[in-house]
Amino acid sequence: MAALRIGFLGLGQMGQPMVRNLLRAGFSVTGFDLSETAMATLSQEAGFHAAASVQAAAAEADVLILMLPDSKVIDALLWTQGLAQQLRPGLTVLDMSSSDPVCSRENASRLTALGLHFVDAPVSGGVKRAIDGSLSIMIGGEAAHVDPVRPVLQAMGKTLVHVGGAGAGHAVKALNNYVSASGLIAVCEALVAAEKFGIDPHLVNQVFNASTGKNNTTEHKVENFMLSEKYNSGFALALMRKDLQTAQGFIARMGTPGGFANVCLQTWAQAEQALDKGADHTAMHKFVRSQ
Repeated sequence: MAALRIGFLGLGQMGQPMVRNLLRAGFSVTGFDLSETAMATLSQEAGFHAAASVQAAAAEADVLILMLPDSKVIDALLWTQGLAQQLRPGLTVLDMSSSDPVCSRENASRLTALGLHFVDAPVSGGVKRAIDGSLSIMIGGEAAHVDPVRPVLQAMGKTLVHVGGAGAGHAVKALNNYVSASGLIAVCEALVAAEKFGIDPHLVNQVFNASTGKNNTTEHKVENFMLSEKYNSGFALALMRKDLQTAQGFIARMGTPGGFANVCLQTWAQAEQALDKGADHTAMHKFVRSQ
């Protein structure tokens, strides 16, 4: 399976370490990014080929990985700029971005009509787990299309879960980030209230981690990034807000209860406006303390 040729679009903070893990697994990767610095950095890696354009990155690929900002960028690339019509029949478009699940389902249908395959495989775990290849990957798509790309995904992730048809991976990713983001707000509000009452927030978090309040934030973020006031986990608050917007929009289109999602999104949007541009998502703690 290492003979699969990979095209990779989007060589940012997540894309670069993901490409490195593909190279370590023996895959040949042809990549493209608008950042010349990103291209130059990866060009030093054996097995990586810098492409002059998105078309060149996809030309010889069996699998085209997309690690791009959002569905608007992907749709513009595939349809407005016409990349989809230029892809070889039989190629698999592997969308690992944080895309809109409804758009992904539509893209799958349109790509299938062109003789192409579509698999959505967004990731969770951040830059740290992208570097060590231990990402959690939520997969959507037909089993016949997913199975051939499993070795590619296994080179980048530790936990792979095929959650359903096209778009299901992106739906679960957005919902996961909603659950994570809502939990982080709850932790921030609880810690700030306890501190105002005169209780050491470090001790409060110690209790949370030994009790039913334990979550990803209490385990990995409170001490390392929030109470330390470093606020540098590596995942931007603006990106969390974007993922929440996707989740809230998805819930709304499903017609299911979403009152808490609405409030959660509103709080993250307020924090984004109040904090410095580029603030880390753990700076939500700083925002809550300032209220």
